[in-house]
Amino acid sequence: MPRPAPYLAVADALRARILAGEWAVGGRLPSRARLAEEYGVGRNVTQRAVDRLIAEGLLEGRTGSGTYVRTPRERLRMIRSRHRGWAVPEERGRVNSWDAHSETGVPAPEPIAERLAIAPGDLCVTTHYEFLADGRPVQLSQSWEPLAITDGTPVTLPERGPLAGRGVVARMRSIGVQVETVAELPRPARATPAQAHLLGIAAGDLVLLIERTLYDTGGRPVETADMVIPDGCREVVYEFKADIG
Repeated sequence: MPRPAPYLAVADALRARILAGEWAVGGRLPSRARLAEEYGVGRNVTQRAVDRLIAEGLLEGRTGSGTYVRTPRERLRMIRSRHRGWAVPEERGRVNSWDAHSETGVPAPEPIAERLAIAPGDLCVTTHYEFLADGRPVQLSQSWEPLAITDGTPVTLPERGPLAGRGVVARMRSIGVQVETVAELPRPARATPAQAHLLGIAAGDLVLLIERTLYDTGGRPVETADMVIPDGCREVVYEFKADIG
């Protein structure tokens, strides 16, 4: 049976010591060099071990100061469920407001164009969202819609017009486009400096990036979005109706 990588063994040992209370919340860990000497490994091994525990939320790094035991954060649950509205947070910390800014006539970058099945450079409406719960930022999103679908209609801008704030499905239905399916690709990522600034977290903190694309009844993509959720604040659960055969 293969042995685990050395950094995983060091991470396990440090995790056990933290959970046992050897270092109190807010306490500073020994330097990487001292830990490397203690465990008989290279500094790169202890660096990877510490980075893993930072990603897990047990530790936090402070520039120029060291590594500290992190104050535990309550992670509220967000249910991703089509039949319940796709994003249903727990009652505490419910998303209750958002800021949005739209731009029209933005050329689609190549990755977005591929997701929307359009040519790179085709014009889109892009909207940046910052979602708040109890006044705190808990989620970011940037959506892209092909301008060819909504141009000249009352729903060109998602947060203006007669259906402002009603969501993609209702807006598209109003112009005769029936949204039928949603595809989501979740993957872990690290917060960029810009995302960290908006979310009130540290650059490099673990986030969940969800690439969402909505399709009409003909299989045409009508909207795609990148949603960024800080891992330390939320846990995301997918809920589906069971098919009974």
